Amino acid sequence: MNDRADHDPLLPLQRMHLDLIDSYDEELEMAIDDGDDAHDPEAKALRRLYFRELFRLQGELVKLQDWVVAQRQKVVILFEGRDAAGKGGVIKRITQRLNPRVCRVAALPAPNDRERTQWYFQRYVSHLPAAGEIVLFDRSWYNRAGVERVMGFCTDDEVEEFFRTVPEFEKMLARSGITLIKYWFSITDDEQHARFLNRIHDPLKQWKLSPMDLESRRRWEDYTRAKEAMLERTHIPEAPWWVVQAVDKKRARLNCIAHLLAQFDYHEVPHDPIALPARVRHADYIRNPVPAEMIVPELY
Repeated sequence: MNDRADHDPLLPLQRMHLDLIDSYDEELEMAIDDGDDAHDPEAKALRRLYFRELFRLQGELVKLQDWVVAQRQKVVILFEGRDAAGKGGVIKRITQRLNPRVCRVAALPAPNDRERTQWYFQRYVSHLPAAGEIVLFDRSWYNRAGVERVMGFCTDDEVEEFFRTVPEFEKMLARSGITLIKYWFSITDDEQHARFLNRIHDPLKQWKLSPMDLESRRRWEDYTRAKEAMLERTHIPEAPWWVVQAVDKKRARLNCIAHLLAQFDYHEVPHDPIALPARVRHADYIRNPVPAEMIVPELY
């Protein structure tokens, strides 16, 4: 066995440095996926600024997470917007450095036959947080005011009942101690068109396009009317809507995360120093070799 790390004090520091670089590579991979031009000096400068601010904000998100746990807060954040508006991108950056046991994403599929007979909010309630938890809804109960209404998956009476009920439902959440924050990601007609074309021509992104997404292009104005009615009728003091200008993906992510952090009077939670215990060694312990047929081939 090679236990060099137990004897070389520099190795752990080198490993920490490499892990940090690896996390940067993960962000760089996402930036390339966003279509950054690495040969444009101005784009390089903007990317460095974006990364610097993103990592700073993600550090604050970790502090917020610790505060939520320590104060036993219950937080729900809704992300709504048109298809390809960038909801998934900001959710990915928010959760990237956080503990999935504290901060989780709820992205519910279309309701099944049984769920269609339930109280409309019932399947969402089971995903609400307990004390010390944050839940991010990638689309939410507002499906009824948007896609279900536009695509004819519910009746006009059901939509009207939703508008009557949802303010009371959200007030009830607030009275129960849940902090509810609602974001609408706003993009232009031209920007959605460009993003859809990008998905059509990128084999790695084609899975993001569903028949419902394509139909949403044709019904742009119907979705606009539905959005305007939704914002007007469900913007309440206990749970106001916040509109994120999302044509520029990176600015939208930074602005949304910064705004989210500003909704809480959080502070850094002190932690006791952590001491790594020494490994216990036994003279009679012999590590058994792993059979060769169980080893994954090292192709890279």
